[in-house]
Amino acid sequence: MSFGYQVLGFGSGATTIGKYVNAVGPDGAAGTVDGDYKYHTFTATKTGSNGFTVKSTGTSGGSNTVEYLVLAGGAGGGGSNAYYNGGGGGGGGGYRTATGFSVSLGNNNVTVGAGGRNGSNGQDPNNGNDSVFSSITSDGGGAGGDPQHGSDIPNGQDGGSGGGGGQGTGTGGDGGTYGNDGADASGGVNGGGGGAGAAGGVADGGAGTASSMTGSSVTRGGGGGGGGNSSGGPGDGGAGGGTAGAPRSSVGDSNASYADANTGGGGGGGGAGEGTANSGGAAGGSGIVVLRYKFQN
Repeated sequence: MSFGYQVLGFGSGATTIGKYVNAVGPDGAAGTVDGDYKYHTFTATKTGSNGFTVKSTGTSGGSNTVEYLVLAGGAGGGGSNAYYNGGGGGGGGGYRTATGFSVSLGNNNVTVGAGGRNGSNGQDPNNGNDSVFSSITSDGGGAGGDPQHGSDIPNGQDGGSGGGGGQGTGTGGDGGTYGNDGADASGGVNGGGGGAGAAGGVADGGAGTASSMTGSSVTRGGGGGGGGNSSGGPGDGGAGGGTAGAPRSSVGDSNASYADANTGGGGGGGGAGEGTANSGGAAGGSGIVVLRYKFQN
């Protein structure tokens, strides 16, 4: 095995330059070794010397680039109201990944976007928050349609992946370049949020996208399922962190389950209420940033 260092100059003035990227982070961690590669996983925002600190940028004779996955936070699902109207599923976070990215010496801040809050009695759902590494930004997912308040917001919001339409009639939000659209509500059935790998469907959230950057395949960025309406059952969450919508409820306790942290998954919509019942949608999952590079041969 060779770490591939070059020595430039002679005598006491010689300097040593690594042929491969040499970096630490988060919080100065050496990284996880996977064969001739290392990867660093950021599950929370880290800045300055606690971020991704590059000690050597490598050379073209070895390896001088990194592979990245920058996944934004998923959006919250819409809540229901007491008039047989359920909420749309939240969209998954924008999902950007590529190889061959050049990095600069020194400290690089890493921002991991939080998931959007859920729609519930007294609050509208929020879009997910952006994740950022260097010049790479992934947009947070779009919130699901939320018919719960007097303002009546049945349409899903635009985002990394769009939110699903709620209230049985709302339109889905548009997904960006690194995501997919949320579904329109149709036939009284609420729309699923878009996922990183597929658009949302009527009821079901769109599937996420798989990555093997951490040595095994992990799917992230699924859309949330639409909440159950008076004329249709709840949808399933998309593979990769999206959560299922809640069923129709007459007792106000049928809230959708929150998306797991660091999946970028969209939250499911709340189920339709009856009488005075309101059920909440689910909060979206926070994002993640993974950086991988060759460090030896």
